[in-house]
Amino acid sequence: MTWLNSAAHARWLEAETDRLFTFAAGSKVPTGFGWLDNHGAVSPDKPTHLWITARMIHSFSVAALMGRPGAGLLVDHGIAALNGVFHDDEFGGWFAEVDDNGPVNDTKSGYQHSFVLLAAASAVAAGRPGAQELLDEALRIADTKFWDHESDMCFDSWNRDFTETEDYRGGNASMHSVEAYLIVADVTGENRWIERALRIAEVLIHNFARNNNYRVFEHFDAGWNPLPEYNTDDRASQFRAYGGTPGHWIEWSRLLLHLRAGLEARGMDAPTWLLEDSQGLFDATIRDAWEPDGHPGFVYSVDWDGNPVVTTRIRWVPAEAIGGAAALYSVTGDKKYADWYERIWDHARDWFIDYEHGSWKQELDENGDVTSTVWSGKADVYHLWHCLVIPRLPLAPGLAPALAAGLLDAHL
Repeated sequence: MTWLNSAAHARWLEAETDRLFTFAAGSKVPTGFGWLDNHGAVSPDKPTHLWITARMIHSFSVAALMGRPGAGLLVDHGIAALNGVFHDDEFGGWFAEVDDNGPVNDTKSGYQHSFVLLAAASAVAAGRPGAQELLDEALRIADTKFWDHESDMCFDSWNRDFTETEDYRGGNASMHSVEAYLIVADVTGENRWIERALRIAEVLIHNFARNNNYRVFEHFDAGWNPLPEYNTDDRASQFRAYGGTPGHWIEWSRLLLHLRAGLEARGMDAPTWLLEDSQGLFDATIRDAWEPDGHPGFVYSVDWDGNPVVTTRIRWVPAEAIGGAAALYSVTGDKKYADWYERIWDHARDWFIDYEHGSWKQELDENGDVTSTVWSGKADVYHLWHCLVIPRLPLAPGLAPALAAGLLDAHL
C-alpha cells in the first residue's frame, strides 16, 4: 500500500484543500485577486497582476467543481475583472497589471496570457456564466498573437498594440502554454491545441533538454537558439532566472505524461519519448536539485554543470515534484516514485505548510527561515492545488475537465 492508493491519504489532501481555499478566498479585491502577504492580507503596495487573477480563477474553478460553496462566485468575480479593468478594448488582450484607475503596465505577456487561457477553459469546465465568451476571446488572441505560425512556437511578449515583440522567446511561457493547450483541447475538442503542445514539448524537451542532460533551457533568441548565459547578472529573477530551474524540469515531467495520456485518449500517436523524457526530467531534478548543499529540499536554480546557483527553497518546486512523482507512479507503477511522493510530502509538511498564518510559506533559506530572495508573500495557490488534486485524478482529461467528468479518486 502506498499513500497514492490510500483513501485515508486522499482525505488528508481534501482537508488541506479546504484549508487553502479558505486562505485563497481572502485575495478578492475589486480589480480581481490581489497579492497576499505572509499573513494572508492583500499587499497594498502591489497592483493587481493578471497572472495572479487568472491563476486564482483556474483554482477557484477547480474548487467549484469540488463542491466548495462560494467558489463559483469567486470565479464569476474573476471573469468580470478580466472582461473589465484588465481587458484592452482597443487592441485586444489583457493588461499585465492594473489598479483601481486602470492599467499600470499595459504590456502583453505570453506567460500571463497562457493563464488567461487556462482560467477561461477551467471556468468553462465549471459551467460558469460568461466563461465561454472569455475562452473564445482568449483563443483568438492565443492563435493570432501568441502563436507564431511560421516557427510553430510561441511568442513571449508584445507591446500594447501588438506591433513590437522582443527578440526573445521564453521556455516558461511556452511550458505554461502547453499546460493551457491541454485543457483547451479537452474543453473544445479541437486537436490542433494538443498538436501544438506536442510541437513545443518536442522542441524544448526532446530536442534540447534531452541532449543537455535534461537541464532545460529557459531562454532563447527569436530563432529558438538557446541563450545559456541570459540574465547572468540577475540570477534570482522572478520570471527569467539565470541557468536551469529544476522546478520547471519536474513540472515538464508531469506535463509530458498529461500530453501522452491526452494523445492516447484521442487515438493519436503518442511518441515513446514522452515517457522516457518524463523520467529523465524527474531523475535530473533529483540529481541536481535535491539537497546538493547538504540542506533539506530543492534548490531553486543550478548552472549548466548542475551546481547550485540560487539555493533558497521555494514552495512551488516541491508542490510540482509531488505532482510529478504521482504522475510517474500512475504510469509506471514503479514504487520509487511513490517513495519520492511520500518523502517530498514529509519535507513540505516539515518546512512549508504554515498552520499559524495559513497556506504555505513561499520561500525559505537553507535553514528553513522565511526569506525573500526571489519571492515575497504568498501570492496564490495555483501550484499548491496541483499537488493536492492532481494525484487524485487520471492524467487525461486535464484537471478541471476531469473533475467535471466526476473522476476524482476514481482509482481508489
